[in-house]
Amino acid sequence: MRDRFDGVQVFVEAVETGGFAKAAERLSLTRSAVGKAIARLEERLGVRLFHRTTRTQCLTEDGQQYYERCVRAIEELRAGESLLESGQREVVGRLRVSLPVLFGRYCAAPILRAYARQHERLELELSFSDRQVDLIAEGFDLAVRNGVLGNGTALHARRLVSLRKALCASPAYLAARGEPRSLADLSKHDTLVYWRNDHGLIWQLPDATGALIDLSLTSRLRFDDLEVIADAAVDGMGLALLPYWLIHDRVEAGELVELWTDRPRAAMECYAVWPTTQYLPLRSRLAIDALATELPKRSSHML
Repeated sequence: MRDRFDGVQVFVEAVETGGFAKAAERLSLTRSAVGKAIARLEERLGVRLFHRTTRTQCLTEDGQQYYERCVRAIEELRAGESLLESGQREVVGRLRVSLPVLFGRYCAAPILRAYARQHERLELELSFSDRQVDLIAEGFDLAVRNGVLGNGTALHARRLVSLRKALCASPAYLAARGEPRSLADLSKHDTLVYWRNDHGLIWQLPDATGALIDLSLTSRLRFDDLEVIADAAVDGMGLALLPYWLIHDRVEAGELVELWTDRPRAAMECYAVWPTTQYLPLRSRLAIDALATELPKRSSHML
């Protein structure tokens, strides 16, 4: 019976990662070992599962049908694990989570570390990247994402917290240049703009009526790292619009001053996102619950 399942995991990984090389990396195998495992599986099944070229592998019609059956079987196995876990209330197995770099480091990772300390049989893997990873292709169980989500049907999402933004500057900058009183005043000031992929992040600030207005600012000071922008603001280089969780300590220390505190503030929604599945494993479900419970608690002083 065991021989009947040899190579199935390798096959599924090769499909979901998009090739033998990535599957080999995921499984800690050589590319040759992955190719041989697939070849043995094809020989046993008597069909070709992949069309192969020197650079790519794509599924044959038989391969697609076999993959769909394998996925359904794996989902049933995961459902069984989930039911067993739920009955035992014991968190076991591997949980791979993708986090944005700074928000993950300062806000989400401490919560997940505490969660891992509570469950000694949990294997926790945290990956930090501002790139929007493909959860299914790259094998993640869960991601924390900030901002507007897409409309993909392959993912589920749960809102965790609303992250407010703050207009800020250093005391030295304000002493030298004055405080902007209106949106029109921004043109008289240096601004520190988050810049990535040849365009800047839109600023949202209130107009005279209190309505939040989208602003595309031009600036000679452009950075693709929020912490560098915060440091530049502390150095007195200009105005910055930053997440409050990032500048909280700097405001408390007197290095930055939050402006327009009596006006409406822009906010960004934070979500937990995971691949659509009939049964969400207990380890994932409780991790999402921990984030949803603990992140808002931090909002009173940090978010």
